[in-house]
Amino acid sequence: MQRFPLLSKVAAIGLVMLLLMMALLRISGVVDERRMRQWQAAASVEQSLAGSQTLLGPLLMRDCSEEWDSFVGEGRDRRPTLERRHWSMVGAPVTLQARGDLRAEARYRGLFKVNGYGGSTVLRARWAHLAALQPTREHLGGRLQCGPVRVLLSVSDVRGLRAVKASVDDLSLDVQSGTGHPRYTSGLHAVLSDARSAQVDVPLTATITLDLMGTARLALVPAAGDTQWTLQSDWPHPSFFGRFLPAQRQVEGSGFTARWAVTSLASSAAEAVQQAGELCGLQSAAAASEGEEPTLPATAGKACLDTLGVAFIDPVNPYVLADRATKYALLFIVLTFVCVALTEVLAGRRVHPVQYTLAGLALALFYLLLVSLSEHIGFDRAYIAASAGCVALLGFYGMHMLGSRLAGLVFGAGLALLYALLWVLLQREQTALVIGSLALFAVLAVVMVLTRRLDWYALFDANARDGERGLANSKVT
Repeated sequence: MQRFPLLSKVAAIGLVMLLLMMALLRISGVVDERRMRQWQAAASVEQSLAGSQTLLGPLLMRDCSEEWDSFVGEGRDRRPTLERRHWSMVGAPVTLQARGDLRAEARYRGLFKVNGYGGSTVLRARWAHLAALQPTREHLGGRLQCGPVRVLLSVSDVRGLRAVKASVDDLSLDVQSGTGHPRYTSGLHAVLSDARSAQVDVPLTATITLDLMGTARLALVPAAGDTQWTLQSDWPHPSFFGRFLPAQRQVEGSGFTARWAVTSLASSAAEAVQQAGELCGLQSAAAASEGEEPTLPATAGKACLDTLGVAFIDPVNPYVLADRATKYALLFIVLTFVCVALTEVLAGRRVHPVQYTLAGLALALFYLLLVSLSEHIGFDRAYIAASAGCVALLGFYGMHMLGSRLAGLVFGAGLALLYALLWVLLQREQTALVIGSLALFAVLAVVMVLTRRLDWYALFDANARDGERGLANSKVT
């Protein structure tokens, strides 16, 4: 290898790159481990507090049964028997007006933050009549029996109910746990009096007031002929999701206000609820902490009910950004090594592979510093501190590695430019590809311009002659 010093140098730098790739894999593993701990913290908060909330209702429901006499068998074996059937009738309101006033209530598990919320939610539903809850006889001579009409509200996690009030036509009702619905079991209900249940042709208005708390997300099923939902909160970073976005919204630094308006012409939720459609659960707070788009997956081959919703997200997740940053790590190390190699070629300054290794380790440690510091001082400050430290260290080291103060300052300025570019790539997720490709094209253009007059054959021949001369001197010695 002494006869070909340039090739041996390239091989040594390749080995350094391999070692740095192994170090970057370990650092990436640390980032993944911290992200997993964040998910575990979010799951822990959900288990001990309350999870994401989905509200369905108010709805009217009535359980009925029918008995009738029939005969089984033939001839002498023919005998009378009593048969029964049980069913439930559900009535969706004509109009549903919901209003919520929520405040952010962050929870912590060690270093990890989980976004929660709490506040009042008022649901006011109106039915034109109770005709949909009147039973019909299916068998001749059948005897009908029906229970009282009850108002129900399905809440995905009842642990989040701090206080509940319910009234019908401005008359308070006693609230009981459970809905009594065979599919939407989690929630509450209130029973109407027999006298009110008998008033079939009289409009009915039900009001349910909740002091509700939850984690990460809140959703409402527009199970009415006309649904109006107004929601305001002091959280400045909402992410709206569901089948329908707000018709009006205003997001400011002090919070947001949003208003949804959905009719039965646009949503089949009211009809689907009467047919016991699937109410799918929201993603966990761990997904919300990642800023992922909430989804309501179909269950058992059935489509989920339409929802309107908002997620309380953090716009900057340090682990997501750190993970994205590590994906650029190898590219940035290669660009740095290219700059050093150009200095070697153009200025005739020899840089030892050990110096390449130390510079590469400093670049790799930037990502570990970024993750560890962001857990304590926030991502923005952590990025500034980590990048400034690496630029200062490598700029100082570059003065001696490259043989001049000016070269070290230029080297440090180039690194600062690279870190500035990385910051832009992290912040501009939608345009990161085009920015990165243009930057790489610009770097390639600079390298080609600087080396346009370089005679690579002469360079390799000179290095080969130096290698042969050194080998001969060693043999003489």
